[in-house]
Amino acid sequence: MENYIVSARKYRPMTFDTVVGQSALTTTLKNAIRNGKLAHAYLFCGPRGVGKTTCARIFAKTINCLSPRENGEACNECESCRAFNEQRSYNIHELDAASNNSVDDIRQLIEQVRIPPQIGKYKVFIIDEVHMLSTQAFNAFLKTLEEPPRHAIFILATTEKHKLLATILSRCQIYDFNRMSVDDIVAHLANVAAKEGVTCEPAALNVIAQKADGGMRDALSIFDQVASFCQGNITYQQTIQNLNVLDSDYYFRLTDYFLACGNGDPKAPKVEPSVVSENITNCILTLNEILQKGFDGQHFINGLASHLRNLLVSRDAQTVKLIEASDDIRQRYQQQAQKTTPRFLYNAMRLCNDCDLQYKQSQNKRLLVELTLIEVAQTAQGEDIPGSGRSPKKKIKPIFVAAVPQAAATTAAPAATKLQSPYTPQSAPLRPMGNGGTEGRGGTPTGTVRRIGKSFSIRQSNMPTAKVAEEKVGTAVVTATERLPRNASSILIAWKEFTEQLPQDEAAMAQRMRGIEPILTEDTNTFEVIANNALVEQELNHISQRIEQYINQRIEGGNLGMSIRLRKATDKKLVYDSREQFQIMCKENEALLKLQEAFGLELV
Repeated sequence: MENYIVSARKYRPMTFDTVVGQSALTTTLKNAIRNGKLAHAYLFCGPRGVGKTTCARIFAKTINCLSPRENGEACNECESCRAFNEQRSYNIHELDAASNNSVDDIRQLIEQVRIPPQIGKYKVFIIDEVHMLSTQAFNAFLKTLEEPPRHAIFILATTEKHKLLATILSRCQIYDFNRMSVDDIVAHLANVAAKEGVTCEPAALNVIAQKADGGMRDALSIFDQVASFCQGNITYQQTIQNLNVLDSDYYFRLTDYFLACGNGDPKAPKVEPSVVSENITNCILTLNEILQKGFDGQHFINGLASHLRNLLVSRDAQTVKLIEASDDIRQRYQQQAQKTTPRFLYNAMRLCNDCDLQYKQSQNKRLLVELTLIEVAQTAQGEDIPGSGRSPKKKIKPIFVAAVPQAAATTAAPAATKLQSPYTPQSAPLRPMGNGGTEGRGGTPTGTVRRIGKSFSIRQSNMPTAKVAEEKVGTAVVTATERLPRNASSILIAWKEFTEQLPQDEAAMAQRMRGIEPILTEDTNTFEVIANNALVEQELNHISQRIEQYINQRIEGGNLGMSIRLRKATDKKLVYDSREQFQIMCKENEALLKLQEAFGLELV
């Protein structure tokens, strides 16, 4: 029985032209050999398995070739080339710095440097994993590395260039090897499979290439492993089974469940709650199937985020090439991407990213992933609006909605109106409570409604305005609010209410309006607004119709007009900045000025 040789050794490149994925570096080395411009020290750095040591050996063989070819390659026929191919050349010395990293090892190498070559022009010393040398060994090597004999050339190889001394880096020509692309690895694996008589599916080779993470040696090792498992017929299903890779079909299936709830467009027709509930259930069951196969939740959520990213780049013909997948999988991405919207994909990717960041700190990791799937599914309904931070609002709505009795729905429908909640001076914007009501700053319930049997129990907070009644019937909300009396206090309340309901992109204007108090004129048909500067006056004029419309809806009788003017010097100012406040305080207490001068204080 012949000795088996793994593919990584059997198909190791022997010439520059057979090196995969490093064409720029091999061209530079061939040109340097052809022009006779060789440096005395080279540094090859890059990830594992990308061809650093292989290129060093080819380079050493080529510069010692007695009859090199015109394209810069070795002839493989002269005595020097045959000695190298048969591993008996005395002109090429390899040192593993991981196990020979002491000063004595470097001193022995320096002694060998002094001996000239017997065949060929150069003695080449390849030091692999050079970053493992000790500091004393580096210092002993510096002088020889800087001024070696004319016949000596050093090639240092490392995966961690940042660990080398600056004095070493300054003495070498540095060549950075890149990770190999998936397409390059797939093409080389297909060539190896043809030579070995192994049949394989393109999708299977693509999975192997992605698993190799840019390293050809790793790709060939995985190829040998899968070929043994499949007995010469490599299929996609057998490959993912052997490598324990999560099938991309799960992600396509989950995305179909999400899109069945909506495509993220708020203007699209709403999906029936029962359909949403069914698809969310399918998402949870699919996650359970994945976890039962032994896959980690974080691995799954990262894969889902990558799938959503691929859908996003598939929407544009120019960016679809960024997907590292086989042609049939890439076509599936393009087909599914046409059903999505950028809004849904952005929000879903942010939710997955947040889940990934919180995964390690979570005590219940499965629950965290399940909640993320529910949030993504509800984001597809187009109702969640991105917040002011990096991520969308995380608000989980009821999944299962009880059927509404027809009689109750018919009764409630005519009374449904859309009015803003009354203004409370000490409250922030209201947020939902667990029992269906709302909660102000400090936890005070306002207008909370609880259903008890067929009746409703309503609790009221201390609100400066009129009565509010709110009733929930199924998913419908019925609200009735009395108008405010026609006086200055009511106009101020309505003014404050308007500032609270301004959208997020007008938050700055809302802040300016909170420092203004409208004044009701004597005829009670107009209220005057005094702007502190021309910019505020211009912005108020821009939204004046909206202000008048809202206040007329809240005040009895309506028909109120608004006049806007700039503040005069004689007008009493309602809001002062920090310097003006300090000046007023100093008029009342002159000791503050002395305190400021004594300590050298400045107003911020």
